[in-house]
Amino acid sequence: MQYNSWLYLFPFLGGSLILYYLLPIKRRWIGLLFSSLLFYIIAMKNLVAVVLFTTATIYLGARTIEEFNEQFKLKKKELDRAARKELKSKITKKNRYVIALLCVINFGILFITKYFNFFGENINALFHALHISTQIPFLDIFLPLGISFYTLSAISYVTDVARGVCKAEKNYFRLLLFLIFFPIITEGPISRYGQLGEELKAEHHFDYKQFCFGAQLIVWGLFQKVLLSDRVNMYVRAIFANHEKYSGFPVIMAILLYTFQLYMDFAGCINIARGSAQLFGITLEENFKRPFFATSVNEFWRRWHITLGAWFKDYIFYPISLGTHFQKFSQNCRKHMNRYYAATIPGIFALFAVWFGNGIWHGAEWKYIIYGLYYYVIMVLGMLLEPAFVSFCSKLNIDRNASWYHTMQVLRTFILVNIGMLIFRSKDIKTAITMLGSVFQPWHGKSNFWQLAFNRGGLFKLDFLLIAFSVILLYFIGKKQENGHSIRELILAQPLPIRWAIYIIPIVLIIIAGAYGPGWGVADFIYAKF
Repeated sequence: MQYNSWLYLFPFLGGSLILYYLLPIKRRWIGLLFSSLLFYIIAMKNLVAVVLFTTATIYLGARTIEEFNEQFKLKKKELDRAARKELKSKITKKNRYVIALLCVINFGILFITKYFNFFGENINALFHALHISTQIPFLDIFLPLGISFYTLSAISYVTDVARGVCKAEKNYFRLLLFLIFFPIITEGPISRYGQLGEELKAEHHFDYKQFCFGAQLIVWGLFQKVLLSDRVNMYVRAIFANHEKYSGFPVIMAILLYTFQLYMDFAGCINIARGSAQLFGITLEENFKRPFFATSVNEFWRRWHITLGAWFKDYIFYPISLGTHFQKFSQNCRKHMNRYYAATIPGIFALFAVWFGNGIWHGAEWKYIIYGLYYYVIMVLGMLLEPAFVSFCSKLNIDRNASWYHTMQVLRTFILVNIGMLIFRSKDIKTAITMLGSVFQPWHGKSNFWQLAFNRGGLFKLDFLLIAFSVILLYFIGKKQENGHSIRELILAQPLPIRWAIYIIPIVLIIIAGAYGPGWGVADFIYAKF
């Protein structure tokens, strides 16, 4: 059941809202749990058992960790400082063993369902090269919906319980709701129990303003997905499927439009998800913050898929960089390097695990690993060359705060991101390299751009005008938001006729011009497969 389907928007979401607000306020979470289980069972049927099992493991694990922590709190008052420190060390080790076991179990499930065949294929290729007859079998396993998302949320929950960030949930079904809450199960955002868990526990009364804000987000998300992303998909799919036939401008357009498509698709889905949750009075975390205003790749990833980046930072980067062995390495760096590189070099090593993990999280293919490492290399080069670049700008009296310099940084970042998106979209790395090379070759297509768009891409001039208008609209909306304005507050402040016109116009456009029905290929949400 897709978030952009009529089945989701009316019977399912509408029915869930009616059930939610009819229930006594203290029991409304049960209505959400029922809707979420129904959503998951419709999508996955018997595979709901996988998420039920995951919930059981982290429920028991978190309760065990909290018992250990409570034991320490009870005993520490009776002990002297040395004994307290020793007991604390023992409790920390026990907690780590529990977390390690939970990681083995739940990442093990993720590995078997998502990565087993990938690693098996590569190991078999290695065995073949070494003339070893042993072969790892291919497993015909269906990937449970949202497993890449809810597994990360599950591990963050037990880790936060161990750190004392949140308390262990005593109700198994509340924890289950946290993991399979239907607006986030398909594409996130990746939530923390300290935020979403509390939201799901809170007693939410109907709030007209919040309900309007939620409806606005849903309409905007549908506009992004159905009107823009799926329309662009026609052209992108045609060029990438026959990339060897084209060079020059058509390929450049395909790369640019895919970046636009992915952003509209993913951001559209997140907006529908956040809007759906807000109808119930529940606030989900932001996952995008105008990423194409970023002046560096590092900043781009602080604005794009924010919750994934935050997860890797808190549960991969910091544990590695703050580890005992890593701290010793940092001390050695401080003895032999200047202050900047002594602080930078250790972080570069920890960052590798983040970007390798980021790449393989997206999919069990080498192109996704290269995709992650592509950004890693760019960031590392930027960090290593920063002192030299500062010196260069200083010698040439270049004002790094000037508006023209800021614009150049944004354009440079945009180009680098588009190359990354090319890797992401291509069938494999060889295809990505070929297409990138064809950008610099003369046009050798048999038709002009408009004929290509019409005959191969299935689009018309009006479609490209709509896309161009939307890019301009997105720019000005983003500019307003960058300057601290809330677009939704601005809409609510308008007179009633203008406000309703703003609501109705995009709805009419979605119904009349949306990319669905005969002649349009059905485009699933891109991140749903991850």
